[in-house]
Amino acid sequence: MEHVIGLECVKCGRQFDVAPSLYICDQCGLEGILDVLYDYDVVRRTLTGDYLATNKRFDMFRYLPVLPISSLELVPQLQIGWTPLYAPQALRKELGCRDLYVKDDGRNPTASLKDRASGVGVTRARELGYEVICAASTGNAATSLSGLAASVGIQTVIFVPERAPKAKLAQLLIFGSTVVMVKGSYDEAFELSIGASEHFNWYNRNCGYNPYLVEGKKTGIWEVLEQLDFEVPDLVFTPLGDGCITSSIHKGLKDMHALGLINRMPRIIAVQAAGACPLKTAWETGRPLEPVVADTLADSIAVGHPRNALKALKAIRQTDGEVMAVSDDEILEAMRVLGRLTGVFGEPAGVTAMAGVMQARSSGRITGQEKIVVMITGNGLKDVDSAIKASGEPLKVAPDMDEVVATLSEKF
Repeated sequence: MEHVIGLECVKCGRQFDVAPSLYICDQCGLEGILDVLYDYDVVRRTLTGDYLATNKRFDMFRYLPVLPISSLELVPQLQIGWTPLYAPQALRKELGCRDLYVKDDGRNPTASLKDRASGVGVTRARELGYEVICAASTGNAATSLSGLAASVGIQTVIFVPERAPKAKLAQLLIFGSTVVMVKGSYDEAFELSIGASEHFNWYNRNCGYNPYLVEGKKTGIWEVLEQLDFEVPDLVFTPLGDGCITSSIHKGLKDMHALGLINRMPRIIAVQAAGACPLKTAWETGRPLEPVVADTLADSIAVGHPRNALKALKAIRQTDGEVMAVSDDEILEAMRVLGRLTGVFGEPAGVTAMAGVMQARSSGRITGQEKIVVMITGNGLKDVDSAIKASGEPLKVAPDMDEVVATLSEKF
């Protein structure tokens, strides 16, 4: 990987050579998340506008020159990425946003954006010769790893908290993962997964720990900019839990700016659930992160102790961005509005960014004249209980036409 020149600690700035067992800074510990450094002069030799225009590979691996993998030889064969970017007219009209776009990453193989991270994680594990990959997750990261690893014959061990939705557990089990349900929180499951991967010498896929996973997630914003013909949006709204998606968007934008493909950076607006918003508090106060007990139906971002906090806050501050918080009721409303006006079915965490747009518009923090991209990160079938809670129960009638007419007459 001549295009990868090393790793840098986001806390202390120390730089390291790439090494198979190196995940975090040896001085800063778990706060010492590493960032992958590229030689953009090397990347520029290959990754040009012409390269993208003529590249017939329409998945995340079309961006191989800015990914920390050696070749396409060991990448999973499931199609990850090149998900649709919609310009939904009915939603624009409803919200009064003239230039709003929706990126539907629920269309990935296991129905979430996190397939992008797992695509890189599985490939690196294969390149390094690992036979087992371990991770902790509230659901989506685990299912993405489980499905992609299954497609190439690698075993997976997944630690999940008890609150993980059944639909996500079903995916894990059908893909053949060894699932360890922890009688505790995601943060406790995270700690156990690190300990287990060290003890058994398994590859660790945790995005807030393994520096290479964020590199896969950044391909989402690469696609958005390509789909917009590199017309830079003013605002990118993203959900915020561990901080990995937010920092990945920033990394992708930095790549493009360094390569001369864009001439400015959009503002990143990161949206947390109000019941799990320690990063909003840290951003507003300027104080160090203080963990909280997460309490939100948006399970994928129900993170009380974000592991990628420093990267995420840096991304937000460097783009003059903002951290917002939305209530569970606002999230449920966003599920309804998005589904009924676009046909995109998002899970609670997947629509949190949409809830942020709606709150920002109603409060006047945005005017509706901006070019806005909203990242929808997971499909609603992953949490059908929340979907029914958002939409309500069906009408119930006896097999009698008179009753059908009477019931429907109240509605139509």
